[in-house]
Amino acid sequence: MNDSNTPASLLDLEQPNDFIRRHIGPGKGEMEEMLSFIGADSLDDLMKQTVPAGIRLPEPLNVGEAQTEVNALAELKAVAGKNVINRSFIGMGYSNTHTPNVILRNVLENPGWYTAYTPYQPEIAQGRLQAILNFQQVTIDLTGLPLASASLLDEATAAAEAMGLAKRVSKNKKSNSFFVSKGVHPQTLDVVQTRADMFGFEVIVGEASEASSHDVFGALLQYPSSTGEIKNITQIIADVQANKGIVAVASDLMALTMLTPPGELGADVVLGSAQRFGVPMGYGGPHAAFFATRDDYKRSLPGRIIGVSKDTRGRPALRMALQTREQHIRREKANSNICTAQVLLANMASFFAVYHGPVGLSTIANRIHRFADILGAGLVSKGVELAHDTWFDTLTVKVANKSETLEKALEKGMNLRADLEGTVGISLDETTNRQDILDLFDVLIGEDHGLSVEALDSDIIANGSCSIPQELVRTSAFMTHKVFNSYHSETEMLRYIKSLENKDLALNHSMISLGSCTMKLNAVAEMIPVTWPEFGQLHPFAPLNQALGYKHMIDELSDWLINITGYDSLSMQPNSGAQGEYAGLLAITRYHASRGDSHRNVCLIPQSAHGTNPASAQMLSLKVVVVNCDAKGNVDLADLRAKAEEVKDNLSCAMITYPSTHGVYEETVKEICDIVHEFGGQVYMDGANMNAQVGVTSPGLIGSDVSHLNLHKTFCIPHGGGGPGMGPIGVKAHLAPFLPSHSVIGLEAGGTGEDLGSNGAISAAPWGSASILPISYMYIKMMGSEGLKKATEVAILNANYIAQKLEGHYPILYKGNNGRVAHECIIDLRPLKEASGVTEMDVAKRLNDYGFHAPTMSFPVAGTLMIEPTESEAKVELDRFIEAMVSIRHEIAKVESGEWDATDNPLHNAPHTLADMCDNNWNRSYDRQLAAYPVDAVAKDKFWPTVNRIDDVYGDRNLICSCPDLDSYRDFAE
Repeated sequence: MNDSNTPASLLDLEQPNDFIRRHIGPGKGEMEEMLSFIGADSLDDLMKQTVPAGIRLPEPLNVGEAQTEVNALAELKAVAGKNVINRSFIGMGYSNTHTPNVILRNVLENPGWYTAYTPYQPEIAQGRLQAILNFQQVTIDLTGLPLASASLLDEATAAAEAMGLAKRVSKNKKSNSFFVSKGVHPQTLDVVQTRADMFGFEVIVGEASEASSHDVFGALLQYPSSTGEIKNITQIIADVQANKGIVAVASDLMALTMLTPPGELGADVVLGSAQRFGVPMGYGGPHAAFFATRDDYKRSLPGRIIGVSKDTRGRPALRMALQTREQHIRREKANSNICTAQVLLANMASFFAVYHGPVGLSTIANRIHRFADILGAGLVSKGVELAHDTWFDTLTVKVANKSETLEKALEKGMNLRADLEGTVGISLDETTNRQDILDLFDVLIGEDHGLSVEALDSDIIANGSCSIPQELVRTSAFMTHKVFNSYHSETEMLRYIKSLENKDLALNHSMISLGSCTMKLNAVAEMIPVTWPEFGQLHPFAPLNQALGYKHMIDELSDWLINITGYDSLSMQPNSGAQGEYAGLLAITRYHASRGDSHRNVCLIPQSAHGTNPASAQMLSLKVVVVNCDAKGNVDLADLRAKAEEVKDNLSCAMITYPSTHGVYEETVKEICDIVHEFGGQVYMDGANMNAQVGVTSPGLIGSDVSHLNLHKTFCIPHGGGGPGMGPIGVKAHLAPFLPSHSVIGLEAGGTGEDLGSNGAISAAPWGSASILPISYMYIKMMGSEGLKKATEVAILNANYIAQKLEGHYPILYKGNNGRVAHECIIDLRPLKEASGVTEMDVAKRLNDYGFHAPTMSFPVAGTLMIEPTESEAKVELDRFIEAMVSIRHEIAKVESGEWDATDNPLHNAPHTLADMCDNNWNRSYDRQLAAYPVDAVAKDKFWPTVNRIDDVYGDRNLICSCPDLDSYRDFAE
């Protein structure tokens, strides 16, 4: 339990600032107990024992003094008030939407959903797995293709992934060209072009009808187009495919409730953003992208797939399928480097679909389309010329004086699309109303137009609408599954969401001790601003003078992060850690090219590196050379020097993690940087373990050139069940000119004022997932310089406490020179496995019975568990986890001694469910009490896994990634 000190003065009582105490789990007395146990006099003494003296910061951080929750929220509210929220008609893949309040309160604002981890332990993640499966089903139904992923980062990166898939599966192996239609959103083209440059692909841009006239391995079309036009692309698709090319179509889920699905038109891939399904625009994100393709291409599908398998009782159970194709396993041979899926946002979109159902979605879509028809009819009746005569929700209007038109719109508090020559774009959405249409008439025709929305509507009803070509009107049913036709009252929806939440273990149940994933407190005061309309309702391409609040917050947050990292400049654009890796390596690659060193294409990566590191390197067409580690888990300096010297003429960079992936502060890290620099390379430092650096050391001080920062780890953005994430990159001054740019909104290198020009974008929105940046902003604001340092120190204390407590029961694999670990430790189960047959999987699943999520399993060393307690866990929770691990060790001993059978034991059969407890045919040699309540603490607040251990092999061999009907569920039991 937290304990506090007696205030030293009345001033302390008048201005309590206890956020630091509330974020950091152990109180003063608990810290003293733990320090005494591990043999350290103080936190400072522990730092001296743990962190090499040569890399400790000579000066404290300078991010300001800690603020109270009340004051920090008030200050940020004032900053948010600088944003101007006009009615947005900009479109370009971003729409206003109504987030149903039942979803807002019970999903987006609910820690049961936003604090959960990626469902690598599916037995305690069945709720969010079901929600994601629903998302896949919506995608399948609306796109007309049979296989969908569990969401990607945004529409633009999904398009880039489609290009990668096309290259992998196309039978036109000789072509190195990819076609992009002029009808594609400009930010999408920007991201695709950046990705293509690094793969060495040629991007050909032209009218969609020209696609088949080029020798290409694939093509990207937009349906409806970015300017709103709806064309029958069936023949275009067929012609490209006849030349052995793959066709991807970017589309809009809402439009697809009314339009013939691209899958039915012959498309190989369909992608887009699910943002308008109840997810705020948030100045660009986070939003879930959807991606569907043919079953033949499942092994090349980027991102995650949720599949239906069965558990040991034969019941249907969900899991992440085909994981062997993912980046963390295939490394440099991976399809992509995707690590974050936008799970929280995909869940919101899927619940939006469940809540409205097919009838509700059709009603919304028809209303949007009817307003577009009314607007179009009114404009045409007054002689205004439209660029197209077909549309779903977007009109492109020819205007005589574009700047005057835009100014009139601004006077009425409206934003129109402004990047088109001689025209303005107007996109309508579910929030559009009659007054909006009248105001648009005022702007485009003049206030004496005399038009009536009702009269125009009556004419359309009488004469019919032809704005959607008849042959493209959707005739196929969609979302027929029961889940989309059952929960349309708020009562039923509330209960459905709660029923799924109850199946998931999140941070509101117990600690999640995942190494390298830093599952710390996501404080409510940090989360509150995310749903403020001042941040949520801004379009990412709104005029910059309407986003001064965002600019203030982003600039201040950037300055803090620059101070924390020791870098000179920063880009907020990467919307995941893996995207940050990609952006950092991209900056390095462009830096070398600017110096005439384009031939530098070798990347040195230690064998212990995260799986995204080599996968990111392959996205830059870098050749990966693996560097060995020594017996203590440190980078082998002799091997590093030998390999760096061997490739010195072509060395681009080295990717390292600090503290190391093995959970220790390597004494030679500066020497590692010096060796790489000596041979002409740059040093990329992975930001996964920044929680052990903040306020104590920094990447810039150590000598690295670029790092990404996992804001969803160190800086408190929650993991959301597998996403969102943010991965901004900090760079030294010489790399600042090579940070990502953006074709729609011009960007400057952070802190330098240097125009980034045509560097290309790596995410759809200029500042990535901007709406979650207030979380990290509030964290730093409320912790201040002193609190941030203390968080790092206590994270190290907690890890060393656990390591020392468990050391008498399990071997601790790696330690630093003074016998200390950093912020995480690895326990070695391999000797126990050899002696008893009990596997790391058995231990992980048995921890579920004790009410805990398993630590990171078999990474970075197979047969181990990596534990990271973070600074947010109090001693009582650490002790509860330690008790569970010690109890499991005693259980292993019973298998080891032969007292328990090798398979008839609670470890092998874990996790245990209520179905097991209620089974009349219980025939195991151990009793049910031991299975379900192995220690007294479990009985106080039991978390029940809802399925037994899942059969992974069955799930991959019998891939089902859509919602099975009830008969299919019954089949599992037969």
